Amino acid sequence: MDLPAADEKLLKALAVALVDHPAGTFKDIAQAAGVSKATLNRFCGTRNNLIEILLNHGCVLMNKVIEQADLEQAAPLEALDRLIDGHLTHREILVFLCFQWRPDSLDESCGGSRWIPYSDALDAFFLRGQREGVFRIDISAPVLTETFASLLFGLVDAERRGRVARAGMAPLLMQFFLQGAAVK
Repeated sequence: MDLPAADEKLLKALAVALVDHPAGTFKDIAQAAGVSKATLNRFCGTRNNLIEILLNHGCVLMNKVIEQADLEQAAPLEALDRLIDGHLTHREILVFLCFQWRPDSLDESCGGSRWIPYSDALDAFFLRGQREGVFRIDISAPVLTETFASLLFGLVDAERRGRVARAGMAPLLMQFFLQGAAVK
C-alpha cells in the first residue's frame, strides 16, 4: 500500500533528521523535520517507535524497488539500471538505513528477517546475471550483492556529507559497479 505523499515526505524528513541529530531530543528531531513536537508525538509516540516505523517503511520501499526493477525477467543491465534508479529515488531512507545498520541487522532474532527477501532477491539477480554471462563468475553472487549495496550506501552517504554530487550518481554507480563485475 502506498503512503500519501505528505506521509512519505514526513518519513523522509524524519529519517534525515534522525541521521543529522543522532543524540537530539524528540523536539530537536521534530524541528529538524519541520514539524512540531506534538505532531511527532502523535505520529509515533517515542523515538523507538519512530525508528521501527522507519525501518519497516524502508523495508517496504526496498522490496518495492526490487519488484519494480523486475530482477527475475528483465535483461540484467536494464534491471540493474532500474535497481539503481529505484534506490536513489529513496536516498533519504537509504541514509537512515545505513545509519541504523548494525552487525546483527540480518540476525533473524533481532528483526533481521525483514531484510532476507531483499538480500535473497539481489543474490538471485546477480546469480542470474552470472549465468547469462553479464556478471563475472569468479566473484560469488552474495559478494556482488554486498559490493553493490556497499557502493550504493557509501555514495548516498557521501552525497549527504557533500563529498559526491547528486547529479550523475546513477551512471557513476553503474560504471564503478560494472568495472569490477562485468565479464572480461
